[in-house]
Amino acid sequence: MRARLRAQEEDAGVLDLVRTASGRRLEVAVSGNPGGRPVILLHGTPGSRVGTWPMLCHQEGAALISFDRPGYGGSDRSPGRRVADAVEDVAAVADALGLDRFAVAGRSGGGPHALACAALLPGRVTRAAALVGLAPRDAEGLDWFAGMTPSNVDEFRTAFTDPQRYAARITSRAAAIRSNPERLLENLRSGLTEDDRLVLSDAGVRSMLLRNYYEALRTSPYGWIDDMIALTGPWGFDPAHIRVPVLLWHGAKDVFTPASHFSWLAARIPRAEAVLEPDAAHFAALRALPDVLDWLLTGRRQG
Repeated sequence: MRARLRAQEEDAGVLDLVRTASGRRLEVAVSGNPGGRPVILLHGTPGSRVGTWPMLCHQEGAALISFDRPGYGGSDRSPGRRVADAVEDVAAVADALGLDRFAVAGRSGGGPHALACAALLPGRVTRAAALVGLAPRDAEGLDWFAGMTPSNVDEFRTAFTDPQRYAARITSRAAAIRSNPERLLENLRSGLTEDDRLVLSDAGVRSMLLRNYYEALRTSPYGWIDDMIALTGPWGFDPAHIRVPVLLWHGAKDVFTPASHFSWLAARIPRAEAVLEPDAAHFAALRALPDVLDWLLTGRRQG
């Protein structure tokens, strides 16, 4: 049944609450052209439904849909979720909005979740894009931590080996970030490349990220905690089984999700279109979003 969107307006678009089959609430944002081709956006880690709207607001041909993954923002937590479990939520959002077919895109921690939809919803997903995403933790032949900034190595390793300790750490960090979202960018500063610093020097990008982080952690730290545990555990699908068109975008200088992850995925996913920008790093994916959206809608990229 098609949901009726509430008439409540925010900068990010119209908000609505969707129920999954298990009864969980998902908070959804819809923007762009209501009659356009639908694209469901999977936010980063940590992140929320409001994260990428300012970068895509000029894309008149698209109906842009995003939602808070479980535990983030206004969405109920789903303890023990896997990356593949995002498929249930994406399908619930699409069903509520009356969408039979749609494209998906994910940035950073959202990338694997977008690939899950491509693998497990082949009859509904038209195209999928993953920007600066990770490969599975058990990826054969991949040195998963090689080229990764030490802070990220510590975060992922702790989430994998000692989830309870990781949860306690993030609970404390999330409380500090809620009171001052700038803290998250400060914590990232030591790992930022020159290109990342350039992207984050833009006042509009910085403001968007701070709002995104605040909303992500507004109600609890568990979206962040559960994301990291899911990303380092079994994903619940094999990227080699993807048959829909996929675009992979990555920056060669990325130290948060190294380009070796991109190379592994490009070799694993049949007929993936792989774009590696030689001078770009992690946050440059924000600049690439409009071009990626054009590919999702038309199959062609401007760049």
